[in-house]
Order: sequence, then C-alpha cells, then structure tokens
Amino acid sequence: MSLRRYAEYKAGGFSWAAELPAHWSTANLKWLCHRYSGGTPDKNKLEFWEGGTIPWLNSGAVNDGRIYEASAYITQKAFENSNAKWIPPGALVMALAGQGKTKGMVAQLMFASTCNQSMAAIVPSERIDARCLYWWLVCNYQNIRNMAGGDLRDGLNLDLLGTIPCPLPPLAEQMGIAAFLDRETAKIDVLIAEQEKLIALLAEKRQAIISHAVARGLNPNVPMKDSGVEWLGEVPVHWEVAALKRYWSVTDCKHITAEFVDDGYPLASIREVQSRFVSLDTAKRTTRHFYEQLIEGGRKPLPGDLIFSRNATVGEVAQVNELHPPFAMGQDVCLLRPLYEDWSSDFMQAVIRSSIVVEQLKNIMVGSTFKRVNVEEIRNLQVPAPPPDEQAKIAEFIINETNRLDLLKTEAERAVNLLNERRSALITAAVTGQIDVRGTRPQAAAASLDAIAA
Repeated sequence: MSLRRYAEYKAGGFSWAAELPAHWSTANLKWLCHRYSGGTPDKNKLEFWEGGTIPWLNSGAVNDGRIYEASAYITQKAFENSNAKWIPPGALVMALAGQGKTKGMVAQLMFASTCNQSMAAIVPSERIDARCLYWWLVCNYQNIRNMAGGDLRDGLNLDLLGTIPCPLPPLAEQMGIAAFLDRETAKIDVLIAEQEKLIALLAEKRQAIISHAVARGLNPNVPMKDSGVEWLGEVPVHWEVAALKRYWSVTDCKHITAEFVDDGYPLASIREVQSRFVSLDTAKRTTRHFYEQLIEGGRKPLPGDLIFSRNATVGEVAQVNELHPPFAMGQDVCLLRPLYEDWSSDFMQAVIRSSIVVEQLKNIMVGSTFKRVNVEEIRNLQVPAPPPDEQAKIAEFIINETNRLDLLKTEAERAVNLLNERRSALITAAVTGQIDVRGTRPQAAAASLDAIAA
C-alpha cells in the first residue's frame, strides 16, 4: 500500500521545499515561536552548583530526540545571578554551537529546565505543534548548519533561527504529521538498533576468534602448558612465549619535520595503518630529500614488515606488501620486521590485534588526552610464538573466518545506511506534504518506505 499525495500543490516559496500542498501556508520561525538563550552560572562558585535543584542543560543534551534528564543542577542563587531562564516542558531546544555535529541539533524538553548560552529555547505559539516543528527542524539539520558556516563550531544565533522558513499546515494536520512520524520512525529505529546490535556481536566474535586462535592454536586436543604470563594463561606445550624483540626488530620513526608536497613519496602515519595492509591513498607526501632521511637506519618499509601506531590510535597495525610504492614512515609509528625469514606477518598482526597485546598495551600506555607508548615497551610485549608452519595455518584460518564475519558486518552496515536513508526520506516527505498522512493506519507507512526512498 502506498501513501497518496495531496490533490493540489503550489510552489513552496523557499529553497527548502520546492512545493507544498495548496492549502498550507508558511511563516518564518520568529512569527511562530518565542526564542531565547540561557546562561551558565560561574563554575568557580561552589554555591552556584553544590546542592542545586534547578535543572540545567548544556549543548550535549540534544543528542537524543527527547530530553528526560538534566545535564546538571544549579542553585536558586545561581539562577538569580545568571542569565539562566526557565524553559517550559514540551518546548524545543537547539544547540547554537558545539563540537562535531552538535550545532543545529534539536530535541524536545520533557520537563521544565534552564540551559546554557550555547543553546536556544524554542517555545512554540498556539499556531504550531511543537512535535511537528521538531520534525521539520530535524529534516533541515544541514540547511540550518549551512546558515551559519556549515561545520564551523559557532555561528548560529537567535536572529538566524528566526529566519528559518516553516511550512504551516492546519493545526490538526500538524498533529497528525507528528503522530505519524513518531510512530513510523520508532519502527525504523527498532530495526536500526537490531542491525547495530548485530554489528557489535560480530565485532565481539571477530575478536574472540583472533584471540583464541593466536593463544590456543587450532588443535583442541594439543597438550597445554602454563605460559607464565597472567593475561595469556595456557598455550600449547610446544609453543614459546617471549618478548616481541626476540622475534621481531622494532624501529622507531625518524623524528624530523618533513616538507609536504602534492606529488612525492607517501608517508605512513597513524591514519594509514588501520586495515590489513597499509593504505596510502590519502597519505601526505614528501620530497625525495626528506624521504631519504626518513628511511635511514633500516627504516625503509619492506614487504612483510608491519607499521605499528604508538600514539593516539595505539595498537593499530598494518602490513607492507610487494604492491606498495616506495614510502616512508611518518610520525607516531614504528616499524616491526621479522628476525626470521619464515615467520608470518599475518600471524603477528593478528597477535597484536588480539586481547593478548591489547591488554598489555592498556597497562603501559601513558598520557591523558592522547595515549601513547614508547618503543622499548613495545619491544618487551610478551607474545606467543608457534613454529612457523603453524603460524601460517593459524593466520590462514583467521583470515578466512574474519573475512566471513566482515562480509556479514558489511551487509549489516548497508542495512543501517538504507534504513537511515528511508527514515530521512519519510520525514522529509511528511513535513513537506509529499505524502498525505491524514487518516493513515499504523501499518500503511512501512509498506511505502521503498517508494519514498526511491
């Protein structure tokens, strides 16, 4: 069953809606809502915050469609000595600034509260339904951001918000649109949550397969022995367990500031080592002069080497293969090279990505904002060492199993993307009148999602 369109349309009158149902009107937000921002009491005054009972919101509160909890509580004295103002329940709040994608996000307040100066309270008049307005603003999130510099942190203000054009269906229709979207997006959200749960389970299973294979091997009947390492436990009796430096050399990158050029030698830094093989597609490049300096002292990456991130994304690791063009290590990485010709790079990469090494790295990383680990600590990481032929078999098993799981993950991610596209299309179609939801039965919308997305 498909949702029908209205019988008659007219030009929308603004770029955000090419056409609207003929009986709808429009108005700028300033004629439909009361807008004001809040304030932040002095955070150095404990009497403004300790024992507070008045709800207060910061811009992070808009991450969900409805707000049920305060970010913090302020005291009555703080309320009286700041620009904080009461916002009634049911009103909307929008982030005027914020890190990442926060700016322009909107949510509906489910209790009376105050907010900081980086948020706008949007209190609808009797002409517009708050929930319908919420869905219109959600639909135009990017348009609202573009009014004030796109991805720049700041820029939105109350005056700009007042210029937002809004479709204005009859009030009863507004309420019907809001109820329709609340109901139908909730159904889609359940499907998205199921796929996201599957993605998380696949990631857990992937990690478990890697960690078990590199610590126990593939033969469930092999005799075991105590590894002598608490976080490793038992290993097959014929395996060795020793410091990484016994089997692999670890060489730090060259600490020089290279010149970047558009066409030159690629540099592999922490961004380039997050897959099985080093990815140089978007790597920064340098001149031959700096390239030759950066590869001095045995630092030229060769097929079979591993590039290991030791800063920020600590533990990420990727291989060098024979298809890579000449490149050098950038900053914050080190080069691992097998000391024995028949040792498996795939196996050691799996060990480094396993819980065996992950747990060790957690204990040796330093730094608060950006975690890092020094080269000597990397050299002393305890790793299992099966015979080379067994390493190769374990590596092949891991590659086959993780490829299978990665395919399932890709399918689940594709499903999430498709559901999000359908959700956005449904919202846009409803708030611009491209579908007539009057009298729609709860089961009608789901059947028309494909047509809307198309």
